[in-house]
Formats: sequence, C-alpha cells, structure tokens
Amino acid sequence: MTKAIIPILLASIFFASCSKDKSTGADTSAADFITLKTTVITDFVNVVAVPGYTELKAKAAVLNTAVITLNASTTEANLTAAKTAWKDMRSTWEKCEGYLFGPVDVDEHDPETDTWPVNFTDMDALLADNTHSLSEADIESLTNRALKGYHPIEYVLWGKKTLPQTAVTLSKNSRQKLYIVSLAAALKEQADELYHSWISTGGNYAKVILTAGTAGNVEFPKKQDAYLSLLEGFTGICGEVGDSKMKEPFDAEAAQAGSGAQLVESPFSGNSITDFKNNITGAYNVYLGKFNAQGKGISDLAKAKNTSLDVKIRAKFEAAIGSFDNITKPFEEAIVVQRIQVAQTMATVSELATLLDTDLRSFIVTNITD
Repeated sequence: MTKAIIPILLASIFFASCSKDKSTGADTSAADFITLKTTVITDFVNVVAVPGYTELKAKAAVLNTAVITLNASTTEANLTAAKTAWKDMRSTWEKCEGYLFGPVDVDEHDPETDTWPVNFTDMDALLADNTHSLSEADIESLTNRALKGYHPIEYVLWGKKTLPQTAVTLSKNSRQKLYIVSLAAALKEQADELYHSWISTGGNYAKVILTAGTAGNVEFPKKQDAYLSLLEGFTGICGEVGDSKMKEPFDAEAAQAGSGAQLVESPFSGNSITDFKNNITGAYNVYLGKFNAQGKGISDLAKAKNTSLDVKIRAKFEAAIGSFDNITKPFEEAIVVQRIQVAQTMATVSELATLLDTDLRSFIVTNITD
C-alpha cells in the first residue's frame, strides 16, 4: 500500500500544477502562466507601445520637414512628398489607436490631433480671417479642435473633391501654406510629447504599466486592471470603427443623400478605408503583442488556457481586416455605391468587438485575478 501511494501522490502533485482546458487540450504550468502574465505586460510596453510612439515621433518629423520644404518650394514633387509623409504618419497613428489610454487620453493628444469630422467651411473661414495670425501659438489656442491636427493638413494638401489642390494654386495661397506649416509643427510637438510621456527620462508612463499589481500603483493596483485597460483600448477602437466611423456616415447617407460624406473621417485624401483597416490592425497587434517585432501578447495567454478562444479571436480579427479589401471605392463613395460591402464589413467588425468584450473579457477576469 505504501508503494502504491507514492505514484498516486506524485500524479496528484503533477496535475495540480497544471491548468488545462479539456475542450482544447491547451495546458501550461501555473508557474509558467504567472511568468507569462508579466511578460505580456512587459512586451506590450517594450515591443508595442513605445516602439509605436517612437515611430510616430519619427514620422511626425518627416512630415514637418516635408511641409517646410513644400512651403519654401511649392512644386508638384514637394506636394506629393508631403502627401506621402502625411499618409505614412497617419498609418502609424491609426495603429497606435489600438491603445488609446494613458497619456494619449489624459493629456488629450488624441482630440488635439485627430478630431473629426472636419467642416471645410470652418477652415475656409479661418483662412479668410486675418485676425488670426495662423502661427503655431494661434493654432494651439483654437477652441475648435477640428481645425487642428491631421485633417486640416489633409485639407490643404488635397483640397476639395470639386477643387483638388495643385502646386500652382497652393503657391498662390500664402495663408494656406502658413496654416499647414504651423499645423505640422504643432503635430510634431504633440507626437514628441506623447513619446516622452512614456519613456524613463520623461513621464515614464511605461513604469506605471510595468509595475501593475505592485504596492503603491494607484492606476493599476492589480495586473488585471492593466489587462482590462489593454482590452478596453483595443475593443474600444474596434467599436468606434464599426459603430461610429463607418456607421454614422452610412446611416446619414441613407437618411439624406449626400449628407454621409460630411461625416467621413479622412474625406479629402480618400484615406478613410486605410485608416479603418489600420485601426483594426493596431488592435490586433496589441492582442498578438507585436508592432514591428513580435513579442508575447494576450493571444499567448489565451492559447495557454483556451486554444479554441484564441483561434476564434484570431479568425475574427483576420476576417475583419480582410473585409476592408471588399470596399474598393473611397469610403465617401462606398457609402453610396457599395453599401452592401460596407454593411458586411461593419457587421464583421461589430462581431469582433462583441467577441472581445464578452468572451475575452470573461477570460481575463477569470484567469488574471492578481
């Protein structure tokens, strides 16, 4: 009897040390899961967030230089270069919207740079109002945030659909050029501040996340709090894309023909579909723990406990991202002539947001309790 008890005890100890989802066969040791919870947070900071804001800072500098060059020499080549720089910075920004919490929210970098929709009538009025110097300080003092950031720059670079911008027309409009010089400088300053708010020599928000669950951490007294902030960040942007950025113009167009375009996020450049796709890609990056490099993400935690959930979430992310390829017109046109494709994409994105906010939220609350 004594000899028989030993292997039974050993087996009990072994199985007690493992966590297993019988429906999927996924398993991991309790100790490894504890380590993984810390690694995912560390990699979010060092592989996703800080590299994202580092890239944004660099691209803001490129855009600022391109606009300064365009102002000094208003040629078609320099106008094209400025447009390319705008789109390039915009791509990084939209991906960084996968984690809209912390300084980007508290310090209001998001509304200061990316308020939409933009009414070109308001911009034309500002440009015609000589009481505004259009200096950087003047721009920063404006209470209408839609007159700051990405979209006014977009408006000047591309112009209206009925009156596209050219180097010739821009060269004759000194106030438009002054406006985008100040806008680009202010946008660069916002990107610089956002980057410095995270690094150790600045505001060191990275440390706030890295120390989640330790004594004295007011914002994240538990690791679970940090994970829920991550979840709400990337779930929130998925919801915003499907239920606001896409749905509001879509519904407005159905109610009154021609009204939807006024609510589109990036209508002057025709870049809205790319914006939306990058938003969902950014959310997926947070889930996977990657930006330009691959780290550990919440996906790895899900695989460790419930492989089927991870497979389901990955499939839904990829379906949502892929669905944008079915919309082949600029969004302001698609809401008129490709309403079926737009509706299908909105439904897929909405399903993704619901899955994240229910199943993944439940997983985090259940499995990350410290």
